Amino acid sequence: MDCSAEESEIRRALDAIAGIKALRFQLGARTLGISASDQALSLALEAIRKAGFDPQPLPTVSAAGAGAVGDHVGHDHDREHSHENGDGWKRLILALGLAVLAEGIGFFAPDTSLFKALGLAVAAGAIALAGLDIYRKGLSALAQGKLNINALMTVAVSGAFVIGQWPEAAMVMALYAIAELIEAKSVDKARNAIKGLLDLSPQEAMLQQADGQCSAVAVDQIALGSLVRIRPGERVPLDGTVTQGSSAVNQAPVTGESIPVDKGVGDPVFAGTINETGELTFQVTAVASDTTLSRIIHAVEEAQSTQAPTQRFVDRFAAVYTPAVFGIALAVAMLTPWLMGLTWMQSLYKALVLLVIACPCALVISTPVTVVSALASAARRGILIKGGTYLEEARKLRVIALDKTGTITEGKPKLVVWEALQGDRELIAQLAASLATRSDHPVSQAIARGLASETLAAVDWDSFEALPGRGVRARRQGVTYVLGNHRLIEERRQCSTDLEAKLLSQEQAGRSVTLLASDQGVLALFAVADTIKDSSRQAVAELKAMGVRAVMLTGDNSATAQTIATQAGIEEARGNLLPQDKLQAIENLREQHGLSAMTGDGINDAPALAKADIGIAMGGAGTDTAMEAADVVIMNDDLRRIPELIRLSRQTHAVLWQNISLALGIKAVFLVLAVFGHASMWMAVFADMGASLLVVANGLRLLQARTAA
Repeated sequence: MDCSAEESEIRRALDAIAGIKALRFQLGARTLGISASDQALSLALEAIRKAGFDPQPLPTVSAAGAGAVGDHVGHDHDREHSHENGDGWKRLILALGLAVLAEGIGFFAPDTSLFKALGLAVAAGAIALAGLDIYRKGLSALAQGKLNINALMTVAVSGAFVIGQWPEAAMVMALYAIAELIEAKSVDKARNAIKGLLDLSPQEAMLQQADGQCSAVAVDQIALGSLVRIRPGERVPLDGTVTQGSSAVNQAPVTGESIPVDKGVGDPVFAGTINETGELTFQVTAVASDTTLSRIIHAVEEAQSTQAPTQRFVDRFAAVYTPAVFGIALAVAMLTPWLMGLTWMQSLYKALVLLVIACPCALVISTPVTVVSALASAARRGILIKGGTYLEEARKLRVIALDKTGTITEGKPKLVVWEALQGDRELIAQLAASLATRSDHPVSQAIARGLASETLAAVDWDSFEALPGRGVRARRQGVTYVLGNHRLIEERRQCSTDLEAKLLSQEQAGRSVTLLASDQGVLALFAVADTIKDSSRQAVAELKAMGVRAVMLTGDNSATAQTIATQAGIEEARGNLLPQDKLQAIENLREQHGLSAMTGDGINDAPALAKADIGIAMGGAGTDTAMEAADVVIMNDDLRRIPELIRLSRQTHAVLWQNISLALGIKAVFLVLAVFGHASMWMAVFADMGASLLVVANGLRLLQARTAA
C-alpha cells in the first residue's frame, strides 16, 4: 500500500465484524496481520474482497513482517498493476496502442456508423486492458458511498465515453494506468531501501562441528552458543562474540561507522557487517530472528506503520477534500449551462475534467514516501527512529540532556597518569601491574591495561587477599603491599599533607585515584578516568550552532561531572543524580526550555528516556532496557548522530511541505483552467500524475540526504 487511504478503507470494512482482536498493517510490506477467530477471519476476508481488494495468504512470515500478530494476508494496491513482473507493462503498452488507434480513427476516419462502431470497440478494448481493475474497485467504492481515486476515475472515464469522447476516455485511462505504474515503481524504491537490509545478512553460515570441521548451515537452523567461522571478505551471518582470531570489521551497514573497527577475542560482531582482513570464529549470541539487524528492520517497519503528524493532517484533509471536489464538479455540471450559457455536454465534460484534476493521489502519497525515505536514510547512518512522530518532532528540540558514562565518555576507565613517589619505578610498575591483574575491579583492570605496554617481569606473591571496598593486599619476601583507595591509605595512617594535596588535585580533575603502598609508606599514585569521546566535543558544538542546549545529567559526583562537562563544552552539569532525580530534571528542563530529549545507555536512564519528549539510547553499549524505553537508538554510540537527526528532521519537514504545496498548487492552477474551459482531460491526467510523480521524486531525495547542515 502506497498510502493510508486503503488502510482506512479496510479498517472501515472490518469495523462491524465481531471477533477481530487486532489488526496490524505493514504499509511498507503491503501486508495485514489479523488476530481473530476462524469465523471472524473468514468474515474479514470477505469484507476485504467486497471493499475491492484481493487478499492473499502469506505462506510464511518473513523477517520483514516479523512480529505481526495472527494470520497474515497480502493485498493488492490500486496502483500496483502487476508491476512485480513484465505483464503489467505489456498490457499497458497494448492499451496505449489501442488508445492511439482510437484517437486516429476519431480524427481521420470518415464519420460513418461503421468507423464510429470500430472506434468505440477499440476504445473500449483500451479501457478494459488499462482500467479493468480500477473499474472493479471504483464500482465497489461507489456502491459503498465512498469517493476515492478509483471512484473518481470510474465516473470520469465512463462519463467521457457516454458523451461521445471515447477516444479521449481511452487515452486518459491508458495514460493514467501507465503513470500509476511508474509511480508504484518509484514508491518501491523507498520500500526497498528497508527491504534491502535483509540482503545484508547471508542465508548460510559456516558452523563449526564438534570435530573442528565447518559445514554450511542455514542461519535459521543455528542455535545460541554455536561457533561460526567467517573468512576475510565475508559478511557476518549472526550476532556473536569473537572467540578466536582478530580482524577489522566494516560495521557501516549497521552502525553507520565509516572506519572499520578492530575486533579480537571478546569483542561483539553484528549480522550484516563485513569481515575485512582476518579469519574470525565467534560464538552466536542471537538467533537469526533476534539479531541487531533483524531488530533494526523490524523497528523501522514498525515506524513506517505509524503515521507522522503531517501525514495525519494530510489524511484528514483528503477525507474532506475529495467529497468537496466531487460536489464542485456536480455543481459545474448542473449550473454552468445556466450561468455561463454552455451546453449540457460541455458542462458535463468540464465537470469530468475537474474530477480527474482534483484526484488527491499526489497529496496523499507525498507524506508516506517522504517519511519512509527519511527513516531509511537514518537507518543507513546508524540512527534507528521508532516512528514518524519522533522524526518530525526532532526539529523542535530545544534542550538535550546527556548522561555522562558511555554517552559523553567512553564508558571504560583508562589509566591517565601514574607517578612513582619513592623507590625504583620499574619495580613499582611490576608490583602494581601484578596486583591490579589479580583484581576484577574496573579501576584495577584499567591500571593493568595501562601498564601492559611496559615490559614487566612476573611477580610471585606469598599470599594475596582482597579487601572489599578498599583494594587488595599481598605479601612478598616478608613485605606487605597494598593497592587501594584513599580510604585504605587513611586506615593505614600513611596519608600526608603533600599526598592529600596530590589526591585533591587529581579528584578535582575528575579522576579516581588508586595508591600503591608498603609498610614503609606510599610508593605510587595511579589516576584513572573515564575519558571523553572526541566525537562528544564536536556534537555539543554542532548542537550549540543549531540553537539546542546540552545539559549533563549523571550519577557521578559533582566535581567529576563539572570537569567532564567543561571538557565537552557543556555549560550546565548536574551530578549525584539518582534515576528519579534524572526524571525530575527532565521535567524541569521541559518547563524551562521547551521540547526536550534525554540521551543515555543504562538501566538508570530508562525512566528519563521514557519521560522525555524524545528518548535517545546509545545502542552500542546500551542496555536492552534503555533501548526499549527510547524512541531513537544511536547504533554506534556517536553523539554526532544527534545533530544529524535534527538536520534530517528539518529536511524532512521542509520536503513534506514542499510536496503538499506542489500537489495543491498544481491542482489549483489546473482547476482554474478547467473552470474557464482551458483544460482538457489529457491535461487533467498530466496535471494529476505529473504532480504525483513530482512529489514522489522529491520525497525520494531524502534517501540520499547528506549529513552536512
